[in-house]
Amino acid sequence: MFQVKDCKRSLSFSLCARRLRIFAKNTAMTTLVQVTSNATHYMELEDKYGAHNYHPLPVVLERGEGVYVWDVDGKRYYDFLSAYSAVNQGHCHPKITKALVDQASKLALTSRAFHNSSLGPYEKFICEFFGYDRILPMNTGAEGVETAIKICRKWAYEKKGVAENRAKLIVCEHNFHGRTTTIVSFSTDPDSKDNFGPYGNGFVTIPYNDLNALSAALSDPDVAGFLVEPMQGEAGVVVPDEGYLKGAFDLCQKANVLFIADEIQTGIARTGRMLACDHEGFKPDMLILGKALSGGIYPVSAVLASDEVMLCIKPGQHGSTYGGNPLAATVAIAALNVVRDEMLAENAHRLGEIFRKEMNRIIAAHPIVKLVRGKGLLNAIVINDSPESKTAWNMCLAFAQNGLLAKPTHGNIIRFAPPLVITEEQLMECVHIIEKTIEVFSNPA
Repeated sequence: MFQVKDCKRSLSFSLCARRLRIFAKNTAMTTLVQVTSNATHYMELEDKYGAHNYHPLPVVLERGEGVYVWDVDGKRYYDFLSAYSAVNQGHCHPKITKALVDQASKLALTSRAFHNSSLGPYEKFICEFFGYDRILPMNTGAEGVETAIKICRKWAYEKKGVAENRAKLIVCEHNFHGRTTTIVSFSTDPDSKDNFGPYGNGFVTIPYNDLNALSAALSDPDVAGFLVEPMQGEAGVVVPDEGYLKGAFDLCQKANVLFIADEIQTGIARTGRMLACDHEGFKPDMLILGKALSGGIYPVSAVLASDEVMLCIKPGQHGSTYGGNPLAATVAIAALNVVRDEMLAENAHRLGEIFRKEMNRIIAAHPIVKLVRGKGLLNAIVINDSPESKTAWNMCLAFAQNGLLAKPTHGNIIRFAPPLVITEEQLMECVHIIEKTIEVFSNPA
């Protein structure tokens, strides 16, 4: 029988289902996840001393391994968020962890004031891995986006011939590229943008997945680049029409505009190919990577481009004390080797097909879920309720109670993104948890 474990005792699923049906009538559902005094201690510390800029599920995690994480009371969960696709290689992958420990015991940081023996080999490795001439290494995803914007503008002035301070970048509605002041200037999400002005200029916003709108925007000769997510993860795993990305790339090439792919979340095997752009068979002019570039072990990001584009940046014009440090370089090589050697893109493709098939089977029987969408192992279900409702949040609380961690995005959408090392047997166990939980919400009486 399917078992649901809490911190002190085990309950049969039928008993838990009755409990969940009672809770499902309560839109707050705040007590569904049983929080121990041990967990409460840690949550109260965060609440008292930390900024209130996140709203996490009431679970306090202590360790992880592969597809699993454990809370401070020893309860095990399947991780179906993977730190927003940073942990594609699984938690604490031994090869990546060993690379970190070995390098940390030797040399961690030099700054770029000096050469180090790890950076050059890393730069060669990653350029050959993805097929680019050069890399500019950074730390976080948002830094990678900021770097790409600066390089694009520099190229526009020095190569394309755009007049000084006239360069523009085209971006898409419902984008998510980070939370810096520049990036939120072109966000269309009120939570990300409101009351953080004054905002930066030089950005033109168009609808996502609309080639006609892109074509019209590209008629402006001051446009330097098109910054786009191949799939909009934070917006709810929005997948564009087949051919949209390649069509957009072709339009950019015709207009002498740089196609800049933000693959921070979609890249490094998450969607069933090494890059999401690989599904349509083209190489972006600029590529932004982060998250799984380190397997979740260390903050590592990168911008890759051609000589023509990258060499517009000269000494003193951009950099980072930590960018390209020996620790990051060594960890990134190990992380990419794991993805290739363990064929994680292939695993994501195969299991993603199975997962969406299973979700569609569940949806056919339970209209509380409207649809599933995604590629590879980046997927989401859309709950048949308003974005303002608490249904998706409550469902995630129930998932947690049943041993699976996921998180809503944009109210009524639940993103599912397990580590790519997950096996078919483990995936089917998770499908069972999802199905049984949805059944409870479909029949709350």
